[in-house]
Amino acid sequence: MKMMANTMYKLGAALGLALALSACAHQGVAALDEVGVPQVPATLSVEEADAKLKQSASEREAAENEFAARELECYSKFFVNNCLDAAKEKRRLILVRLRAIDAEANYFKRAESVRLRDIDLARTQEDARLDAEQRAAAVPKPVKVVAPEPEPPKPQGKSVAEREAEHAAKVAKQAADDAAEAPRRAAREAAYARKQADAVARQKRVAQRLAERQAEAQAKAAKAAAEAAGTPAAAVPVPVPVPPAK
Repeated sequence: MKMMANTMYKLGAALGLALALSACAHQGVAALDEVGVPQVPATLSVEEADAKLKQSASEREAAENEFAARELECYSKFFVNNCLDAAKEKRRLILVRLRAIDAEANYFKRAESVRLRDIDLARTQEDARLDAEQRAAAVPKPVKVVAPEPEPPKPQGKSVAEREAEHAAKVAKQAADDAAEAPRRAAREAAYARKQADAVARQKRVAQRLAERQAEAQAKAAKAAAEAAGTPAAAVPVPVPVPPAK
């Protein structure tokens, strides 16, 4: 009877192991399904961009808090690493989406800043042109002949207008580079997510095969123990492998 009790205990442990593996694998797939490839709507104003950045910061903090709570919960589970991997993957995908939102909002703010700077520069140039036209149209005063003064030394380096133009060109180029890099970055993140999903699926298949092998080994051990004790083989319960969770 003691040998039979030990056999039944081992069969129960194998069954629990298979259920735990299936549950952890299912959690990993669900985490991948909850967050997809980021699709960021276009920003139309600076106020909207600031609201997006504020919401993104709030969601990022919530994701970190959820991960911290999930991490503590995982340490109470049997398969700690699988549980932690699922929690990390969920947090990573959320952060990918938030980074895409931040990049789009910041790009709009930079582009809007360049646009407003160009408007101010054009207004300044127009005012200077009108002022020059008014001076040219005014009646000239008698010219007083004076001795020519030596020309002042020319300022070294570039003028303020040239430096402003170069700065505006750099900002515009950086904004264009950021916009061109965003789709490639999103594609790389999506490819990585697919790899992670494939890895989770492989873990699930390995867990299923492990459970089936352990069930077969337990069945053989139970049969051998029953034969040694003189118990008919038909009286020994045969463990049924647990199918993996879908």
